[in-house]
Amino acid sequence: MAKSLYETLGVSENASAEEIKKAYRKLARKYHPDVNKDESAIDKFKEINAAYEVLSDKKKKDEYDMYGDQMFGGQNFHDFAKNQGGNVDLDDLLRSIFGGASGGFGGGFGGGQSAVDLDQRINITVPFYVSIKGGKHNISINNESFDIKIPVGIKSGETLRVRGKGSMGGMGKRGDLLIKVEVSDSPIYERKDNDLYMTIDVDLRSALFGGKVRISSLIHDGIILKVPANTKNGQKFRVRGAGVIDRKTSLSGNLYLTANIILPNVNELDEDLRTMLEEKLPVVNIDDTEKSDA
Repeated sequence: MAKSLYETLGVSENASAEEIKKAYRKLARKYHPDVNKDESAIDKFKEINAAYEVLSDKKKKDEYDMYGDQMFGGQNFHDFAKNQGGNVDLDDLLRSIFGGASGGFGGGFGGGQSAVDLDQRINITVPFYVSIKGGKHNISINNESFDIKIPVGIKSGETLRVRGKGSMGGMGKRGDLLIKVEVSDSPIYERKDNDLYMTIDVDLRSALFGGKVRISSLIHDGIILKVPANTKNGQKFRVRGAGVIDRKTSLSGNLYLTANIILPNVNELDEDLRTMLEEKLPVVNIDDTEKSDA
């Protein structure tokens, strides 16, 4: 197991506290900015102090001895600190890794850098029917592939949290994955809060004399709507409780249906029926229409 902090101080992993202290003092004098004017000495001095901060504290040293450079995502400390950005405060950085109050490095290496945020944020788009019925969605991130549960009734803009699937940090710590969900549009349904709206086709016979229409889709399958006689085009119906289940209250919205009357192709009708309809169906009186428009 790689342990680069020992390499930074030039001591073995079995070095005593006195040996670690002695090595630190020797290197600190060599690379102190007041003594060493080389620009690279500043970063080296920071690393020496960071290494001593950990290895001189029994609790932190025990943690580091257990996990090694896995605490830095598998990188040696030099590369890890470098990848945090040039203005990083190493005191805050180690505090974020080991937790608790840090004793400081005594060198004043910058100020106020916040702890490393290990949470990761991504966006996904789920099919409309999955947002209504719930389901699974596969995520591939950080060289991992796993399924997440999409809860029933989720809306666009909501965020799901998956514990322990974010960025790797020190001491085996790992952030969470925050997933912002967008819902794709549906060619069939429109959603308003927890209510669903759709248009259904009704054949002319059922519209005229009454009948039954089956509602069948990925969301609804098996709902039978009783259509009354003399149903008009655009007439609306409500199916209670057939909407979206509210995630907080577990109550369901309603399904609202709009009738679209399907007219038959007159050229495909039986000739006798077509003749009869042409003779018997009432027509709007042209004179009355003109009077009503006047």
